Amino acid sequence: MPAHRAETLAAGDFATWLGSIGQALRDGTDSAVPCGACTACCSAGMFIHVGPDEAAARAAIPADLLVPAPGLPDGHSVMGHDRDGRCPMLVDGSCSIYDHRPQACRTYDCRVFTATGVVDADPARAGVMERASRWRFDYADAAAREQQASLLAAAATGQEPNPLGRALTAIAMSKTRG
Repeated sequence: MPAHRAETLAAGDFATWLGSIGQALRDGTDSAVPCGACTACCSAGMFIHVGPDEAAARAAIPADLLVPAPGLPDGHSVMGHDRDGRCPMLVDGSCSIYDHRPQACRTYDCRVFTATGVVDADPARAGVMERASRWRFDYADAAAREQQASLLAAAATGQEPNPLGRALTAIAMSKTRG
């Protein structure tokens, strides 16, 4: 009997998504990710950047969970994760500070991996990669497919060693954004 293939997920129109993720990265606006009940990114062992101007997030996060961010100016912090890779703000399967979550969480969109073809081989990110493998974009025209081909090429030749950074750099450098 063949293995059960996970259900695909509608990622939306590629060109529209590319414009909105580009805007989110430039302006810090929220990404509109149709996460549903998925919390893979909240369980992926990531350190979450909290900027000095994020008063609401800082007020919602216990101070002992924030440590100075290495290599960044004073006032920048990171919030770690528990030994299982879960965000300490993930309580009973949902974000306990959702309305006050850090900007890094507001702009995070695992569809960047689908769009750029970047794979994060870290076992802690297996849930994110599984989710990303299920997204399927719609393409209104050949130009949208060309936009993605450009992103795939940029990501494949990118020098950034961090997979998320490589995907985001390819998107940020795209002439097609927003």
